[in-house]
Amino acid sequence: MTEFQQIMADLKNRRFKPIYFLMGEETYYIDAITNYIVDNVLTEEEKGFNQTVYYGKDLDAKTVIMAARRYPMMSKYQVVVIKEAQELEGIEDLQHYASVPLDSTILVINYKYKSLDKRKKLGAILKKSNSIFEFNKLYDNQVGPWLTQYLKEHGLTIDAKASALIIEFLGTDLSKIVKEIDKLKVAVGPGLKHITPEHIEKNIGMSKDYNSFELQKALVTKDVLKANQIIKMFGKDPKSHPIQAVISVLFNYFSKLMIYYYLPDKGKDNVARELSIRPFFVQDYSMGARNYPARKVVHIISVLREYDMKSKGFGNVSASNEDLLKEMIFKILH
Repeated sequence: MTEFQQIMADLKNRRFKPIYFLMGEETYYIDAITNYIVDNVLTEEEKGFNQTVYYGKDLDAKTVIMAARRYPMMSKYQVVVIKEAQELEGIEDLQHYASVPLDSTILVINYKYKSLDKRKKLGAILKKSNSIFEFNKLYDNQVGPWLTQYLKEHGLTIDAKASALIIEFLGTDLSKIVKEIDKLKVAVGPGLKHITPEHIEKNIGMSKDYNSFELQKALVTKDVLKANQIIKMFGKDPKSHPIQAVISVLFNYFSKLMIYYYLPDKGKDNVARELSIRPFFVQDYSMGARNYPARKVVHIISVLREYDMKSKGFGNVSASNEDLLKEMIFKILH
């Protein structure tokens, strides 16, 4: 069980901490915990007198301490939420409250995009009481398993290709992914049980046939016609398909293909574990190894680095992104 899952389980069982200091780059977890507390700790009748939401830029630490030290009215708890606490003036002064918090107050502090220095007094106090939680961005290879688990918790499954499309289109921003999944559920209706590439294309707006995932597949199978059709489409819409993003996808694949060559055990489960991929995608690496000798893969990685530099203006004066893509794909395939 992850730290986030443990926090949510405790909240659902009404095991509350006096302070939740939520910080880090991954704001999805911060918002999910905060929203659950705001929506579920108090009844609607209790919220009127016992729930307050502040914004860090509008107050100082003294005001927070005064609010947190109030006692609830006709309720077991009061909830005090500080949003945008990274802008709170004199945040270190909260140490005076954090050292002796009230059990009847649930103080939720959202400290987004930054991390509190745990070596200072406030951080040390919060760490000692297990009240500080840091949520970092997931790595690319962690988003797929996270998405599968998230959907499972909501009674849904997803096609492996559809999962790859979502991640390519939306990146590692979990909040953005959840919003798009919510929109998809509304658009398709209660009958939605399994998400397919067709759902992604129709409702999220990414083509299931013309994307970096399909370009990679065309290169793996050496489908020259398909690869050129895709980069032609990319050239028509460079904003949706920036060359740097395409290079990143291909570099990730060919780098892992290089590792694949030297794995003594090429069984599906071992390859998936060693390359941090889902078992469904292992076939792409066995196919790539048949079509590209190791020496060629080293050359391809070099080509990708060369065109990454050119796309950023180094050694390239006038070539468009479409022209660079055409050159790069030609060098990969030939």
